[in-house]
Amino acid sequence: MATQAHCLFCFDVLAASLEKRPHLKLSQVEDLWAEYQGKDQKGPPPDPGSDQLEHDSDLEDGNDLISESDHDPEEVDADEDDLPAEEATKQPSTLRLPSISRLQAPSPASASTSSTPSSFSASSSRLGLDDTSSKTSSKTSFFSFGRRSQQPSPALREEQYPLFVTWNTISARGHKSLRGCIGTFEPQDLSAGLENYALTAAFDDTRFSPIQTAELSTLANHVTLLHTFTPCAHPLDWDLGTNGLRISFTYHGRRLGATYLPDVAVEQGWSKEETIVSLMRKAGWTGRSRDWRNVNDLKAVRYQGKGEGCGWSTWREWRAWVDQQINEAESAIKSAPSPPGPA
Repeated sequence: MATQAHCLFCFDVLAASLEKRPHLKLSQVEDLWAEYQGKDQKGPPPDPGSDQLEHDSDLEDGNDLISESDHDPEEVDADEDDLPAEEATKQPSTLRLPSISRLQAPSPASASTSSTPSSFSASSSRLGLDDTSSKTSSKTSFFSFGRRSQQPSPALREEQYPLFVTWNTISARGHKSLRGCIGTFEPQDLSAGLENYALTAAFDDTRFSPIQTAELSTLANHVTLLHTFTPCAHPLDWDLGTNGLRISFTYHGRRLGATYLPDVAVEQGWSKEETIVSLMRKAGWTGRSRDWRNVNDLKAVRYQGKGEGCGWSTWREWRAWVDQQINEAESAIKSAPSPPGPA
């Protein structure tokens, strides 16, 4: 299941890329977010990027921009046990605040490399759909390759998920409008996949211009981790509000496809049939709505996925707290007396 920490990580990756600085590791974000929440049992108030807001008619559509890439997950230092105050004073050379020692040498942002296309296998991202045609429509941009790719070390692999990262802008009245959404059905190491698609959705969604620094304060992020992929017996063999849907079909000699995330059809108030027609039109089909059943070789795969979102204000407040903790830790180390030299 996606978490707010995943969304905060995406924000940190995007802000760091725009500001040309290193970003925190996913594990650091998860630990520091838990620590931040623990300081106030009430937790932070809802912000304009949370899923509690009413959605606009121009929403994220769980879009059909899908890519494949892989990353080498990063290792993080183990948490250090908190020292009692009296013990801390005895060890000035190691004086550090809880969870902050990991941040004193932040990891550099991953190097940018081009990802190379890889064919879909029946056991992974194909998932029952025939997407191998070289004549895939360029109109739908059904496959878009990730910005950052590295070969993972098998010994360091972490939990993997197919995933989507969505950026929305928030209007003055609190409504969301899609700003970028790209994902993959190929399972990704979570830290690398989130980093990759946070940037790909922000900069490489061809329907939009790249996100700029000045837009950060208007953004909200949404992460969806996908699971339970099942080929449909027929195009209507799925449940509204539970399943996302991925379709492919042949039209004018081209293989087209598109997808909607699980919450899209319900948010838009569509029936199953209306959802299918909308997906087909997104993919590039221009036929009459009542003729959708006559399309050649229409295949569908249903899947599930639970998303989570957060807005700029949550990330900004949390990140300010993190920076304060780092500054306090550094000040404490600098002001600590030097250990005595040899007698």
